[in-house]
Amino acid sequence: MPLTLITANRNYSSWSLRPWVLMKALGIPFDDRLEPFLEPDNYAAFRAFSPSGQVPVLIDGDRTIWDSLGIALFLAERFPGVWPADEAARAWAICATCEMHGGFSALRNDCTMNVGVRVNPRPASPALERNVARVAELWAEGIDRFGGPWLAGPDFTAVDAFYAPVAFRVRTYGLDVGPIGAAWVAQMLDHPAMRDWEATALTETWREDSHEAELLAAGAITADYRAG
Repeated sequence: MPLTLITANRNYSSWSLRPWVLMKALGIPFDDRLEPFLEPDNYAAFRAFSPSGQVPVLIDGDRTIWDSLGIALFLAERFPGVWPADEAARAWAICATCEMHGGFSALRNDCTMNVGVRVNPRPASPALERNVARVAELWAEGIDRFGGPWLAGPDFTAVDAFYAPVAFRVRTYGLDVGPIGAAWVAQMLDHPAMRDWEATALTETWREDSHEAELLAAGAITADYRAG
């Protein structure tokens, strides 16, 4: 029985993007099920398939695996390539992935993911400036230490997938992540899985009020490439 990955709107759902792009990049087969955000609070509806009332969720037969990090750890036990083969790179990648999963709240809150738009952002708060600087530092460290072109070496791994939503945010808001970070973002956005995700995002006509309000709070929209 194939795996089923449940995700939400391509345009908004940064958490969904992580396991989706990881599985696509590694060639892990799965059925793709989309459950869009239709209300400001989707908890009750999503509880029908997700213990946490959130996405993403991976279904493996009678097992339900939730949370993007939980899914990555589950996949790593069953498929090669989720983490780097090199021990030092693997240790760094796991730490950087966990830091992304548990931190960067200002980046998440002040620069909501919206794939199809470009924004002239409001002046950054000190917390956002620290977050962006830390992202740039991490990316440069990984590429310098492990030789690139991906964050932990020559192959795309979970650490790249977990920072994939940041690549979209960098483009949307014009964030400065330094020359090494900018090169990684360009490479990431050109990855076939990312281009596939973006192409679908641009066709979506859903608009969810709370996500759109977060976007308007972030700055002035200068371009909107979304359908509808």
